[in-house]
Amino acid sequence: MNVKRYFAPTAREALRELKEELGPDAIVLSNRAVDGGVEILALPGEAVGALQAARRTAAAEKTAAAARPAAKAAAPEPFVQPGPRALAPEAAEDDFRVSLSALAANAARNAARPAPAAPQQPVIRPFSPPRIETADFAMRSRPAPASAPVSAPAEDSGSARVRELQETNARLMEELSGIRGMIERQLAGFAWGETQRQAPGRAALMGELLEAGFSAATARKLSAAVPEEAGRIEAREAAGALLDRMMRAHASDDDVIDQGGVFALVGPTGVGKTTTTAKLAARCVVRHGASRLAMITTDGYRIGAQEQLRIYGRILGVPVFSVRDAADLRQTLAGLRNKHMVLIDTMGMSQRDRMVAEQAAMLSGAGDVRRLLLLNATARGDTLDDVVRAYAGDDLAGCIFTKVDEAASLAPALDVAVRHRLGIRYLTNGQRVPEDLHLPNRAYLLHRALRGQGAESPWHLNGDETGMMLAAAGGA
Repeated sequence: MNVKRYFAPTAREALRELKEELGPDAIVLSNRAVDGGVEILALPGEAVGALQAARRTAAAEKTAAAARPAAKAAAPEPFVQPGPRALAPEAAEDDFRVSLSALAANAARNAARPAPAAPQQPVIRPFSPPRIETADFAMRSRPAPASAPVSAPAEDSGSARVRELQETNARLMEELSGIRGMIERQLAGFAWGETQRQAPGRAALMGELLEAGFSAATARKLSAAVPEEAGRIEAREAAGALLDRMMRAHASDDDVIDQGGVFALVGPTGVGKTTTTAKLAARCVVRHGASRLAMITTDGYRIGAQEQLRIYGRILGVPVFSVRDAADLRQTLAGLRNKHMVLIDTMGMSQRDRMVAEQAAMLSGAGDVRRLLLLNATARGDTLDDVVRAYAGDDLAGCIFTKVDEAASLAPALDVAVRHRLGIRYLTNGQRVPEDLHLPNRAYLLHRALRGQGAESPWHLNGDETGMMLAAAGGA
């Protein structure tokens, strides 16, 4: 396979020449700046196709080699005097070079080479020597010697060779995948450089979004809505408008407090479920009275949590019930069916705990119970992603951002809510009951999410650091 060389004043022109001659499936081996421009080395796209075809050929020949001994055993062949046997050649690529052209050529050559058939053991029959015409009677009458047994080969050389070829191809494919990832990161760097030159406002916005804590996927989606000629301020406005349309923030709690029903507050340990339950209870008491509300706790591990909820219940004049299992919960809810609203404070657990699924099954089996997921606004975006995936379900009525006052940015929490299409029901920003529970304000959420880092912050991205982060996340 011949390596093609392309030279042009800019990387874009060299890539265009490469695509015109080799097509969009070409494999880029390397690129480097040289005197007068950029040099790119590439292979045709058929190189990977040839490698895959060679692997299929090797697999087919392995199957044929395994079936050949059974076919020959059905029709025994006449005895042939055993003699020296030519063994299958051993592997010889000791002087292997780690370059893409050599990798593809060696893989295609090894996979296309037919694997030798497994050696067959001949049928052993008594040996009858030909008649010897001589006067020596002793020579004529000497009994025929018994034929020596032929030992089976110690190793099936054909199968060993096929396995060796398969292992070699697997190693080559792994190395090709690594090289492909390196090339994709290099191309992502080229694309980021072009974005900085052609759309500086979009590039600046991308850096600000990553600084704030948005995921690379959301940052790319928001930046794509920005025109190339937009300035920095216009880019921020366009991204904010798109984020506002994507956000599901409820400006009223009519479908929670006024509509009523059974709501279970769920989430990891320490996210603030007990305090938030008391805040929602206080809202309900103000509108509908203490007699229309009841609270339930399922936290049988923390005695302090039960006592805390009972204290809130005594202050509000609301009864508090403690349940142990699913049957106890169903029985308790059946006795509270005349209540306007029932709030369930659940036990906190890690999102990786198998008991999360058991808790969801217990709640769904107790009747029409809707869950409200509490998300810690101070947590990382990937951690919040794990939480949402663990607690996802059709009975999830939305989420509540807690500890908003402690978070440096609301971008991670807002990013997760947008990508998973979660309705934002409330925000909590303190321990006071019921003052520190608020309906989500869109302008406030956008301001806290899009607020960038100062130049003196260690989290501020400088120069090409944004491009490096995008390349590491899978390309620009």
